[in-house]
Amino acid sequence: MSSTKATLVIIGGAEDKKGDMAVLRQVVRLAGGTHAKVVVMTVATELPIEVGAEYVDVFETIGVSDVRTFDVSSREDANRASAVKAIENASAVFFTGGDQLRITTLLGGTKMDAAIANRLEEGLVVAGTSAGASMMSSTMIVEGTAETNPRVGMVHMAPGMEFIDGVVIDQHFAQRGRLGRLLSAVAQYPHHLGIGIDEDTALVVKGSKFEVIGRGAVSVVDAGSLSYSNIGSLRHNDALALCGVKLHILPSGHQFDLRERKPVLDQEKSQATGSGAS
Repeated sequence: MSSTKATLVIIGGAEDKKGDMAVLRQVVRLAGGTHAKVVVMTVATELPIEVGAEYVDVFETIGVSDVRTFDVSSREDANRASAVKAIENASAVFFTGGDQLRITTLLGGTKMDAAIANRLEEGLVVAGTSAGASMMSSTMIVEGTAETNPRVGMVHMAPGMEFIDGVVIDQHFAQRGRLGRLLSAVAQYPHHLGIGIDEDTALVVKGSKFEVIGRGAVSVVDAGSLSYSNIGSLRHNDALALCGVKLHILPSGHQFDLRERKPVLDQEKSQATGSGAS
């Protein structure tokens, strides 16, 4: 689970930057509104100037006056005093999309990484989209085949940044047909919850619970009660058999308890719906 004081905003990619910008506005609200101090981390992308400028414009449009970019193109950059100072002065850190392996290899274990971990304990808001979402877990999906049934070896996994434990995160979920690869991931790591986040959708994580915001949904795959799997007898690219897996689909406004591994449902609404059935 994440720290009880930390707030994570984990975005499924392609968040709205021109309309109501609901997801990005929530990042700003959590970070202090117009008083927010936002650092846009472009470490994941090979186009830091272009991507950074786009997000600076968006956050300024929302009303943030103190927004700046910080690019990490080498581990030396992430160990500079200026890198630590940027995190210490921020109320929110926003990771752009790109390649999640760039984030872990360039940032992991550096002074900047340690500064983020320390500030998370103090209530720093850490947000990330697409690759910036995948890297937040302790184990992350690096790449994998989409739009197919679960198969052995269809996903490649690697250590993430460990901002949140006990989950594997996938993004652009419904739009790119990634249920099969998330199922393949949790078949390998059944003690982890698989979390698939649609585009322009996010989960806001505080402590052991998260709430869904945005226009899509979040899919939670729970293989904790897996009753049968043939994974031990298969070769690369063979089809997986998985029985007893739970799937939760949660649109905006719904919550989930990561520790209890179950949705947090409004019982009054559930009872009202049930009483009206015929």
